[in-house]
Amino acid sequence: MTAPENESGPGEDLPAVAPQLRALRRRASLTLEAAARAAGLSPAHLSRLETGQRQPSLPMLLALARVYSTTVSELLGETVADQDAIVRSPAMEPTRAGGWTYWQAGAPGRGMQALRVHVPHGTQGDIVRVHPGEEWLYVLKGRLRLRLGDTTHVLEPGDSAHFDSLTPHRLAAADHDGTDLLFVHTLLQSPLTALCLGPHPGETP
Repeated sequence: MTAPENESGPGEDLPAVAPQLRALRRRASLTLEAAARAAGLSPAHLSRLETGQRQPSLPMLLALARVYSTTVSELLGETVADQDAIVRSPAMEPTRAGGWTYWQAGAPGRGMQALRVHVPHGTQGDIVRVHPGEEWLYVLKGRLRLRLGDTTHVLEPGDSAHFDSLTPHRLAAADHDGTDLLFVHTLLQSPLTALCLGPHPGETP
């Protein structure tokens, strides 16, 4: 499977990541073709991301962070002075990608990545994710439709899920107002096979 190439347009509220993408690829000693193949993108598409003609979606950022053995925070050029145990609410700047809004709820560079996520209705609901690691999520508001393998679960506020990320899974808001989640994952630290994201039906990478 390949990462879906449904990126954000230049006007989307997302930091300019083009120089950082290019620098991290070179630091990893990867050619454009090799990096694109590992991330499930075409070389032409990765080139557009590196030149700022397109902005990546959140699934693309996750895939590229895995390929470059780094974190989404570093891809976005975010830095912190130290590994403070406390993350204050004003420091949680929203980032929008792929239709989702997320807030970094933990310090970058740690073994777990913690996010607060808002999932609008009708976004990314048909993207199948399969990748190494573990995921834990907790529904804060709204209902979440979570498909694990061949089984679909509807999670209410207060419900949680903890699963192996190698189980094919899909996340979608079950209500028109969307859903808010706490989300913790370990996928960026996994040494196993590359992150794999399925395309939308009918799309070609």
